[in-house]
Amino acid sequence: MMRICLLSFFIFSFLLLNAKEPWETPAVNQINREAPRASYFAFESVELAMQNDKYASDRFFSLDGKWKFKFVKDLNLRPIDFYRTDYDDTEWVEFPVPGIWEINGYGIPMYRRKKYAWYLQFESNPPAVPVIDNYVGSYRRNFVLPAGWNKEQVYLHVGSACSNLQVWINGKFVGYSEDNKMAAEFDITKYLTPGENKIAMQIMRWCDGTYLEDQDYWRLSGISRETYLYMRPSAHIEDIFVQPRLDEELKDGILDIDVSSENTDGHTITFTLFDSEGNTVTTNENKVRGGKLSESMKIVSPLHWTAETPHLYHLLITLKDKNGKLTEAIRQNVGFRNVMIQGTQLLVNGKPILIKGVNRHEIDPRTGYVVTLDRMIEDIRIMKENNINAVRTCHYPNDPRWYELCDKYGLYVVSEANVESHGMGYEEKTLAKRKDYELSHLERNISNVENFKNHPSVIIWSMGNESGDGPTFEKVYKWIKSRDNRRPVQYEQAKNLPHTDIFCPMYYNYQNTEEYARKAIKPLIQCEYAHAMGNSLGGFKDYWDLYRKYDALQGGFIWDFVDQGFRETDKEGRIYYSFAGDYEPDLSSESNFNCNGLISPDRYPNPHMEEVRYIQQNIWTDWVDSEKGIIEVFNENFFINLSDYYLMWNIQADGEIIKEGIVWELNAEPQTKVQVPLEGFEIDMSSYHEIFVNVEYRLKQRQPLLEAGYKIAYQQLELKPYDLFSCELSVSEKPISISQTLGYLKVIANDIEYEFSKLTGFIEHIKVCGNDMLENGFVLKPNFWRAPTDNDYGVDLQLAFAAWKNPVYKLEKLEINDKGNNKVVSTSYNLSEAGAHLTITYEVSGNGQICINQNLKATTPGQWAEGLFRYGMQLVMPRQYDRLCFYGKGPGESYFDRNAAQTIGVYRQSVDSQYYPYVRPQETGNKTELRWWKVINKGGAGLCFHSDKAFSASALNRLMSDLDDGPDKYIHQSHGGCVNIRPHTSVQIDALQQGLGGIDSWKSRPKDEYMMKHGDYNFTFVITPILSDNYKGSYKRINL
Repeated sequence: MMRICLLSFFIFSFLLLNAKEPWETPAVNQINREAPRASYFAFESVELAMQNDKYASDRFFSLDGKWKFKFVKDLNLRPIDFYRTDYDDTEWVEFPVPGIWEINGYGIPMYRRKKYAWYLQFESNPPAVPVIDNYVGSYRRNFVLPAGWNKEQVYLHVGSACSNLQVWINGKFVGYSEDNKMAAEFDITKYLTPGENKIAMQIMRWCDGTYLEDQDYWRLSGISRETYLYMRPSAHIEDIFVQPRLDEELKDGILDIDVSSENTDGHTITFTLFDSEGNTVTTNENKVRGGKLSESMKIVSPLHWTAETPHLYHLLITLKDKNGKLTEAIRQNVGFRNVMIQGTQLLVNGKPILIKGVNRHEIDPRTGYVVTLDRMIEDIRIMKENNINAVRTCHYPNDPRWYELCDKYGLYVVSEANVESHGMGYEEKTLAKRKDYELSHLERNISNVENFKNHPSVIIWSMGNESGDGPTFEKVYKWIKSRDNRRPVQYEQAKNLPHTDIFCPMYYNYQNTEEYARKAIKPLIQCEYAHAMGNSLGGFKDYWDLYRKYDALQGGFIWDFVDQGFRETDKEGRIYYSFAGDYEPDLSSESNFNCNGLISPDRYPNPHMEEVRYIQQNIWTDWVDSEKGIIEVFNENFFINLSDYYLMWNIQADGEIIKEGIVWELNAEPQTKVQVPLEGFEIDMSSYHEIFVNVEYRLKQRQPLLEAGYKIAYQQLELKPYDLFSCELSVSEKPISISQTLGYLKVIANDIEYEFSKLTGFIEHIKVCGNDMLENGFVLKPNFWRAPTDNDYGVDLQLAFAAWKNPVYKLEKLEINDKGNNKVVSTSYNLSEAGAHLTITYEVSGNGQICINQNLKATTPGQWAEGLFRYGMQLVMPRQYDRLCFYGKGPGESYFDRNAAQTIGVYRQSVDSQYYPYVRPQETGNKTELRWWKVINKGGAGLCFHSDKAFSASALNRLMSDLDDGPDKYIHQSHGGCVNIRPHTSVQIDALQQGLGGIDSWKSRPKDEYMMKHGDYNFTFVITPILSDNYKGSYKRINL
């Protein structure tokens, strides 16, 4: 306590001499705030300590709930004397604590990507902050001090106040705090009286500390975590540093403990270690002398902690007075594990783990920064279900309960300090080079380390994010290493300099990643990569092919976990998620740039999450002998064998399951391969055109957060390659009739009528027994466009490819000829703006089938014709055709560069289910590697499409134009949940659609091999009108 009092004295002296408010004084980040310490609660009994539930303790008093609240828009309008006990607050409203002002109707939610929130109205000039729009919230409430507390020390805990906090008790100033993501604790003992007391608090939207809180997320204000009082005896433990480790042989454990205490001379501190079953492992009793105590205990053959094996022990620390009476009991998680850098690899317990990580902001679609314990557990469950093993607390320390959960369920954590000054730039203006902000950088990192130093889940410290670099970070690095030399320290802006132990770039592309791997001097773990904005994550497999190829590449943290949208409802009752610009129409909008998640705001997995789940799975399968049915199983885990899983397999022939089996016992040790015979595998392959073996790995028993039978890994192995369909039409003797008018050409065969417009050359009607398969007003026509994705907009492909959106088709030829018994309609077009010539032929057979060949020859590209999004045709069918049956990759949507997770099969789905409501509408619903594709009605009638090559297709109950925000998406505030359902079905049939890309969403296109550049393209496919869903085709096949 002495150091706190001395520091407070110097701070007060500084303020008096400089006559500045603390919120514009970088040297003053706190007044009277308790020194940071390990996160724990001290209980009055051993039983309560072992339960570790502070709500059950008589030493805990919650201040959560309704407070009297006054909100003002500008700093100079704040009430000045509201903390007085006789202040009249009858006109104030009631407001929840925790609670965010903007979410509850006070102020405007604002999102900024990299600029300061005030940048349109105020020129950044640290440490000065604006007066206008600098909201201030003032809080008041009464509480009755619990009986007996007036004889002991009482502390106030405010878990997170955004951006700063001033506190008064009974009209007297208690203290001040900055750092909006770290708890502020104050000793309020001397201000309290028995019985009723009054507490007042005031929070500002912006302070000088806001210059270090320029993170890429919603800028909100208020109190976002727990607020409570707790009582401690005058003789108590001040801090605990628990450092479990393994010996050099990774066999026995050493438990190093350092304790500091106050008023405890002659007291006894006892350390007792319990295993997960509550059995005592060891105990040690010590007398306290001078308030400091260090102990080192050897633990024989402890279970090891890793994200795969989160074996926790519990350390009970008890403090007893000279008479043996218990004063305090504290429980801390203990996990025996080593973390070190060896050469170019990060090792956990001697193994070069792969970081299959994600960045996670603390955000909830209904409550903003306020995240409940249930929501935290849900987030971890989703991570576990999808083979995510690590999380970066971007870009600030999280709620202490999050670290407890990561310890318990097993996640590697990069704990990041609340430091980001992105808006100041990275060069000379960076605050990392300013002496006046040096203390702020250091204090925030000290708080991060001191609070979470005892958590085994924390394997890396991060000094901050996007704050430039300079001498300050060198000093921070040295301090961290002096305090905790058993964990690596990272900082992206330090690149390969000595003050980062890990090279942790962000959005390194594939080429740069591989080039680094060849000359690595440190492990590369991307702190951010695979920007998952909208319909994205193309090329994710390409990253992991590199990570698995080079030892120095150990994965990274996807940006990011959850779309940061707020749940709203429109006038028609439709749910949608709001984003930047929805609340601030007069300000510069960042549109939906804060929606980059693997899951929706309500925690529903976005389609690209399945690709993450598959690519990051830890069990892989290959053939040893496909004729005998012997497979090779690779266990990519580093610490567990596969004995907790069983293998289900089946043989799928032409889309149908014809044989299946189970292997109950898998005995694959970590990082090893084993051969597994599939009993009863025999099959006559000559009877089928295409055969796969599907394998799934499922849990035998329930694990924490995962149910028994959960599919943790799967794979599809090719047994017999695809026997391609032919586009050569079957020979039919049935007659074909031709009729022509001034404007139309009709070809009629087998009660199927194709009507061509002589003006455009396109098919306007496909009638089967008089029923038109095309919606009135729509035609079957070429299409080279898609509703731009967020990644497309990020690199302006909607402009670079604009000539292909609605090209002018100058019809140069329309003629009809005979081909044996078949009729062939030929058309040709000049697409001068796109720099291409297009020829389309339509061959109609006597049975009513039509074979379409679409041939594009590139000439000189026009100004906006650099490439095309897709190559194929589109049509719109009446709404009754609302069902799909297809043979290809499914069940989810897939794309050229994002289809590893989908498997070949026959799937039946509704058209309604094809549209995925991304936060902002865009391309969705595509299926790849199709063999055939049917769009049918309830009775099975409709159209069947097939090609002589695997192709792509989609069918939506929205038009492409409904999902297209035009040349500039920032003009629109479109929301995926508000797109009207159309009374028809829009169908796309493509030879190919360009990849999605997934490096970032602002400068990087998809890899070259996934781009569709200006050039020659050819596509042939067949349409077969059908009257029953039993139709499977009588197509000729190509002999391979």
